[in-house]
Amino acid sequence: MPSKPKCLCSAPGCPELTRERFCQLHAKKADKNYRKFQRDQRINKHYGARWRKIRAAYIAQHPLCEDCLEKGLTTPVAEVHHVLPLDHGGSHDFSNLHSLCKPCHSKQSALDGDRWRQTPRVYSY
Repeated sequence: MPSKPKCLCSAPGCPELTRERFCQLHAKKADKNYRKFQRDQRINKHYGARWRKIRAAYIAQHPLCEDCLEKGLTTPVAEVHHVLPLDHGGSHDFSNLHSLCKPCHSKQSALDGDRWRQTPRVYSY
C-alpha cells in the first residue's frame, strides 16, 4: 500500500518533512500546549505516570489495533482507549481498555463526543 507523501511541519518556519501534522519536536510541544491550555484539567489528573505505565503494559500485550484486527488488517497501536470513560465511572483496568490506531481512535472519540464535543452554552439573562 502506498504511504502518504511527506509535507512540511505545520509549525511556523520549521523546514522538517513529516507524514504527520508536526515533526517530532513540534508534536511534543503541540501536545503539551493542548494538555495545558485546551484539555479539561479534571481529565489531566487521570493521565500521569501511573497511566503511562499501565498504557505501556497494555500495548505490550496488545501491539496491534483491535478494531483493524477484526477487519483482517494489521495496524500498529497508537492510542489506548477507555471503553467506559473515566468521567463515567470507568477505570484503568485492562478489561476497560482497547488498543487502537490513530484513525480508529479518532473515529471512536468523535462517536463518543470526547475531544471535539461542542457543549451547548447556557446563557442567563
